[in-house]
Parts: sequence; structure tokens; C-alpha cells
Amino acid sequence: MKIATIIARSLLGLIFVVFGSNVFLHFIPMPPPPEGPAREFMAALFMSHYLYVIGGLEVAGGLLLLAGRWVPLGLTLLGPVIVNILCFHALMAPAGLPMAIVVSVLAMFLLWRYRENFAGLVKSVPVRSDVRGQQIAARTVAASS
Repeated sequence: MKIATIIARSLLGLIFVVFGSNVFLHFIPMPPPPEGPAREFMAALFMSHYLYVIGGLEVAGGLLLLAGRWVPLGLTLLGPVIVNILCFHALMAPAGLPMAIVVSVLAMFLLWRYRENFAGLVKSVPVRSDVRGQQIAARTVAASS
């Protein structure tokens, strides 16, 4: 499993470093977006320069995955990006859905392998009883009677 984790981490890291860097360096030509909502969505990302924020998160998260030291932080940065990629392709541009699914599966595998780092997010917090406050109140009532 350790080798599979390294392969998944490296693949996901490379994907995001390459495609995130492409936002800034333009070394891979981008095809025109399909007609409809996908075109409008991409136009809004370009015009607002929000695409640079996404590209920066992709590069940072990908580098953290490739470094191997801060994988949970890298997954945390890439999580919202991956969800948006999956939703974009599922709802607006289905041609890219297979690649979005591969990226999602790699991320889910890594989340599973690093689940102990994310365990605190899904633990239920025990209800804290205010025993000290109850004792003080009992002493006050007992002292006044």
C-alpha cells in the first residue's frame, strides 16, 4: 500500500503542478470551452482573474503532495478545487468527466491513506458537563440556608 500511496501522491501532485502552472505560463494550449454555461463560467473565471487564485492553489497543493511532507495540507488545499472540477465536468462539460473522476479517485484514495490526519473533522465532540459550576451552585445554596 505504501507504493500505491507514493504513486497516487506523485500522480496527483504532477497533475496539479502541471495544469496549475499552465494557468500562468500557457505552455499547453487551451481548447475553446463548449457552448452554453461552461463558456460563461470560464469567461467569468478569466475576466475576474479568479483563475489565477485557482492556479496558485493547484500549484501549491501539488507541490505539497510531491514534497510528501505536508500531504494533508496539500489535500486540504486541493479538496475544494477537485470538487469544483468534478462538478464543472459533471454539470457543464461532460467531455472532461473521465479525467475528473480519475483525479477524484486518486484524491479519495489519499484521503483514506491519511485519514488519521483528518479524523478530528468527523469525530463527535462529547458534551462537557459543567460539574464545577454545579458544585459552586450547590455550595452557595447550602451556605445560604
